[in-house]
Amino acid sequence: MTTPAARPAAPTAHPTAPTTRPASTAAHPASVAAQITGIGWLTPLGRGVPEVFRALAAGRSGLTVPPAGHPAAGWLRAAGIAPDVPATEVLPATETRCADRFLLLALAAADDALADAKLMVRQDTDPERVAVVLATGGGGLESYEQQAAARRERGRAAVSPYLLPGMLSNMAAARIAITHGIRGYSSAVITACAAGAQAVAEGLRLIRGGEADVVVCGGAEAPLHPTIAAAFDNSRALAAGWDDPTLASRPFDVRRNGFVLGEGSAVLVLERAEHAAARGAAAYAQLSGWGAATDAHHPTMPRPDGAGAAAAMRAALRSAGLDASAVDYVNAHGTGTKLGDRAEVSALREVFGGPGPLVGSTKGATGHLLGAAGAVEAAVSALAVAEGLLPPTLNLEQPDQDCELRHIRGTALRRPVRHALSNSFAFGGHNLSLVFGPPSITAKQLGTAEHLGIAAEQDGTAAGHDGTAAKHLGVAAGHLGEDS
Repeated sequence: MTTPAARPAAPTAHPTAPTTRPASTAAHPASVAAQITGIGWLTPLGRGVPEVFRALAAGRSGLTVPPAGHPAAGWLRAAGIAPDVPATEVLPATETRCADRFLLLALAAADDALADAKLMVRQDTDPERVAVVLATGGGGLESYEQQAAARRERGRAAVSPYLLPGMLSNMAAARIAITHGIRGYSSAVITACAAGAQAVAEGLRLIRGGEADVVVCGGAEAPLHPTIAAAFDNSRALAAGWDDPTLASRPFDVRRNGFVLGEGSAVLVLERAEHAAARGAAAYAQLSGWGAATDAHHPTMPRPDGAGAAAAMRAALRSAGLDASAVDYVNAHGTGTKLGDRAEVSALREVFGGPGPLVGSTKGATGHLLGAAGAVEAAVSALAVAEGLLPPTLNLEQPDQDCELRHIRGTALRRPVRHALSNSFAFGGHNLSLVFGPPSITAKQLGTAEHLGIAAEQDGTAAGHDGTAAKHLGVAAGHLGEDS
């Protein structure tokens, strides 16, 4: 595990970043993109931008059996466990009693993201022009469970007053604002597994609307404890029957039978291009568009035809001012459930036709991080654009005949990415799609492909990357013909 990047020293001169409110861009939404100048994440693959992305590109799995002493030990057969965060790293020593794990993960990711962006809010910009939007599906579930047990065992007086600042879903955003002096708009998003992506989309909306110069946005989730594990297991949503936890998460594979529950966080720093350029910042990519739609179908099951997902993708492309043919890579929601994967494939075929863009799901490596998943995958998509490197879908040994696409299988694929699209779908029928492209300011890169020794694919090779793409594309085209 790498240590977080050191914070930059405070400037000695007055801030140079512009702090005047820009004219509203609402009339021309596709003309404004948000520059992604910082990323921080804690995932089952580690902590730190280079470490996690290199692990994804190398095809490493972060899934394991919860060890003895872990809250989920004996309750989950496979899980994605994020690095630990000492409470004193992110909170004053006097306030660590309200330190739920989701809160620690959120604060650590925000610290890392702002350090990566080389941005100190109080010194470098107008704090009233900085916003924070942080998502979570469940908030401080572990704190609630612990205090509920204390009440049952010892009565009313045993319940800590620190439960509320530890468990409330808005507290991640509030704590990030308190720590960094952010005094602009702040909000919490709770749209389940689409929440992380929706928080990032909200960041673009705030920048386009002229309401913020900088938005600190993302998601955090810590669901690895008995009650949540039992609920998902009893609903038959979790992968089962795999002795090796690294094989359990199998998006789009014919043997998939559910997802692997994971925890983690990701925070992105979005900036208005002029603001970032004025302070000499560089960006991995830009967030060019977003789209949302609702299934209005069922509390937990997606529409089988993927109509809501397709509507979200089309809206995201309109928001970015792009045609579907401009997208080279899709980071799929791809959880590994039978119904969910099929519905997403139907939506992708409707939006992109054949042969369509290259598709990968990083949940094969991380598991499903619920409210943090969309933020993690937004970061993956931004780095795919920056690095020209597409991580593979792990354990996709034999694609389901109903899930045939241009899958990235086996090894990462190195090639230029004009635009990437990331999907996040949720219980309740929430569908969110984000579109990323090259930055409009100075670009920054990690050099992941060079570090791992991954050679560039030659033109014409990408379509056959999985070794059986010709057959796959033929099947996909056949499905498209039947659907039309």
